[in-house]
Amino acid sequence: MNGNLEYYKVFYHVARLGSITLAADQLCISQPAVSQTIRQLEQSLDSRLFLRTPKGVRLTREGEVFYDYVKAGLENIWNGETVLKRMRDLDTGEVRIGASDMTLQFYLLPYLEQFHELYPGIKVTVSNGPTPETLGFLYQGKIDFGVVSTPFEARDQVVSTDVKEIRNVFVAGEKFRHLEGKVLEYEILKELPCIFLEKPTSTRIFMDDYLASHNVVVEPEFELSTSDMIVQFAMRNLGVGCVMSEFAQAELEKGNLIELKFREEMPRRHFSLVTDKKLPMSTAGNRLLKLMMNDIS
Repeated sequence: MNGNLEYYKVFYHVARLGSITLAADQLCISQPAVSQTIRQLEQSLDSRLFLRTPKGVRLTREGEVFYDYVKAGLENIWNGETVLKRMRDLDTGEVRIGASDMTLQFYLLPYLEQFHELYPGIKVTVSNGPTPETLGFLYQGKIDFGVVSTPFEARDQVVSTDVKEIRNVFVAGEKFRHLEGKVLEYEILKELPCIFLEKPTSTRIFMDDYLASHNVVVEPEFELSTSDMIVQFAMRNLGVGCVMSEFAQAELEKGNLIELKFREEMPRRHFSLVTDKKLPMSTAGNRLLKLMMNDIS
């Protein structure tokens, strides 16, 4: 293969236009330079590519076969350049994000709506999963960035920025109304049916570790995959559920749930943006991340 891409560009234009003169005008170079380039290409390929005619030049049979490949190759390159420019200008492209149901619903969604209004041509892909799975996607380069909840352990190359404080609460339905207003100890959870998120979500890890620090180990009756389902189970009096406060807020305000009060409140947690400083991020991903970071005081 000839290492000079310019040879193929000259060949392409001469073949397409059927004229050395027109090709020279198109490329803004001299006719002798075009002729010399064609001769050098033919020598390097050891093949005759053009035949001269009274009206210009035409491809030989070998030239016709070669032209099909050169045309496809060059046009793919030029199309690629066009797509890259459009991606740079945010006319097209893709953002890949990792997020849980909780972080998507209570933090990320408004930013996605705003971003889509600004850049409607950008495709947004959200890989849904708990914090450990989102970090795995980040390590593998499957996402531009993730939105996770603390606490979590990550590799050294991960950059984490807290973006929103969250609070966990214990809620229950009408059957447990007798506990409303009382100041409780966490020991009581050993005596109550409990509804927790399944392991190994960051919420479950945080709650188990916190209760263990109070010498309380609870084996829940129900382990569920989403906080929405915990709220539904609690409303049906199946037990005491632990969720982020915003999941239960509407039902607490309606009186369908009560919040249990404990002598010591669990520490606040955070939603965090996580990126991998060793991996490149798409132009669109950078723009969305910048949009989100602008709101951090």
